[in-house]
Amino acid sequence: MSLNLDDKKAVVAEIAAVVANAQSIVIAEYRGIEVSSMTELRKQARESGVYLRVLKNTLARRAVQGTPFAELADQMVGPLVYGISEDPVAAAKLLHTFSKKDDKIVLKAGSYDGKVMDAAAVAALASVPSREELLSKLLYVMQAPVAGFVRGLAALAEKKGEGSAAPAAEAAPAEATEA
Repeated sequence: MSLNLDDKKAVVAEIAAVVANAQSIVIAEYRGIEVSSMTELRKQARESGVYLRVLKNTLARRAVQGTPFAELADQMVGPLVYGISEDPVAAAKLLHTFSKKDDKIVLKAGSYDGKVMDAAAVAALASVPSREELLSKLLYVMQAPVAGFVRGLAALAEKKGEGSAAPAAEAAPAEATEA
């Protein structure tokens, strides 16, 4: 079914709004994919915060005009699914992982930080930990010295508690006899 001009303008505006907030775009060919696989891919995209859409390439080219992703327009040929993400690695990770599971998804190109990437570069980007993973590791590293300090204080307090328990017991009878 063909879109009329108003529908096309609405699609371009919607995609342009998503692209304006994006840090990366990954495109993959989906020739011959089964409906169940595409449904699973869309479900995973929703869960990982990736905007995933099958678009007419001319509409996608118009949506990226004047953005850091404009150079990606040369790669927009054939039946493509577009993964657009605010997280720099989420779209690459999603499509790369899914392409291992279903060989009908073939990574074609991507764009990050104003640079066009080939399929190998997209795969390399997919191997980078996500922002959440990096923050989690950073928090663990920052928390380790504090946790060690607290364990040390607890051990010191326990040691003092054992050492001071005996003198306290000896001091109590002495006070009772003086009274």
